[in-house]
Amino acid sequence: MSEPSQPVTPLNPEGNSLPMALLAGLVAAGAGAAAWALVTVFTGLKIGWVAVGIGFLVGYAVRLFGKGSAPAFQVLGAVLSLLGCLAGNLLVVCIFASKNGDVPLKTILAGMTPALAVDMIVQTFRPMDLVFYGLAVYEGYKFSRLPDAQAPVAAV
Repeated sequence: MSEPSQPVTPLNPEGNSLPMALLAGLVAAGAGAAAWALVTVFTGLKIGWVAVGIGFLVGYAVRLFGKGSAPAFQVLGAVLSLLGCLAGNLLVVCIFASKNGDVPLKTILAGMTPALAVDMIVQTFRPMDLVFYGLAVYEGYKFSRLPDAQAPVAAV
């Protein structure tokens, strides 16, 4: 005779995971930053609409892996979208500095400090960047949260 099985309750009864959302959002922001840098380097143009793609990519990753409907997921998506855009722009500056200064990119990235990164972003900032950063943040915010109707239901 077998014993009746007990229902298994998940560690997180709501089914969402902010740590998974963070991890997925970081990966998406990194991939988006790299893609934006590649597009910019290969075309020679800073195409701001790629920032919107970064926002969507990050937001979708946060929603898909976080499975959350709380506003914290939206804030996470917005912040990571902005960081992805800033990282993409910083990477572009580093790549061009590497090409123009005949210094390996690896050397530039290894010597990067937070103060230097901020300085490089400030020096290359253009007012139009605000528009695209804003759109990316909006996309990251908008797509990071499951609608309340789709929120996972706790297992009983």
